[in-house]
Amino acid sequence: MMKHIFTSLRPRQWTKNLVVFAGLLFSANLFHVPSLLTALAAFAVFCLLSSTVYLINDVCDIERDRVHPVKRRRPIAAGLLSPGAALTTAAVTTIAALTAAWVLGREFALVGLAYLALFLAYSLFLKNIVILDVLLIAVGFVLRAIAGAVVIGAEISNWLLVCTILLALFLGLCKRRDELMKLAGDATGHRQILDEYSPYLLDQMIAVVTASTLMAYTLYTMDEATMAKFNTPHLDLTIPFVIYGIFRYLYLIHRKEQGGNPSLTLLTDRPLLINILLWTIAVTLIIYWSRLAYYF
Repeated sequence: MMKHIFTSLRPRQWTKNLVVFAGLLFSANLFHVPSLLTALAAFAVFCLLSSTVYLINDVCDIERDRVHPVKRRRPIAAGLLSPGAALTTAAVTTIAALTAAWVLGREFALVGLAYLALFLAYSLFLKNIVILDVLLIAVGFVLRAIAGAVVIGAEISNWLLVCTILLALFLGLCKRRDELMKLAGDATGHRQILDEYSPYLLDQMIAVVTASTLMAYTLYTMDEATMAKFNTPHLDLTIPFVIYGIFRYLYLIHRKEQGGNPSLTLLTDRPLLINILLWTIAVTLIIYWSRLAYYF
């Protein structure tokens, strides 16, 4: 039973909560040990909160998931974990997460509570509203980024929040497209909202979001406030990594029929994973070069 509970917590999806560290990285506090430890605790809190949402969502979607070729193997949909046990686990993770969040700070706890309330509403009814269903997923990533900044008392650039929501929209729309293409005639049986979309509509939305994401990130790196904050004009050197990452993901969507599970795709596609690691290293070196030069 514990194995099925752990599987239902979806630990592979915890990679989405790495957005919490954006505030730490872009506030130039990466090597400040107290801030790093606080951010790690915040990451753990959001892992619990997101797992709570997954458990409740799986209970709500138990019949729909049984139509899906992959999701039907989830413990709750497969009958390996009862809805009662799942909801009991969700109650425990909720209490643990909100208690830990309150210890870390009132503002952080409020952001965590807002995240939980948003996605409970999403699981119950908001996911059935066209366009809003994808937009709210993107808002969830923004709340993670805000929480990561709030918990260490750092300010986060509005540009960075814009980039976060656009990138999350890109991944969410790609996921909807993958579901629509793979499920074909059974799409609406799994997710009713898919009846409101078409491959052409999603491709148009993805094109708009792709261009907007690249433009927003480019403007962020070249903004005078950004250059003044980090005391360097070289953050724009990371733009090629962002371009390659987005184009590689589009390639996987259209040519390899991947993208239904963004977390799994990011972890299993070696070129994409290497690109993300190189982007992280490049950003760290550019922002923290003076500090690293001092130590080494």
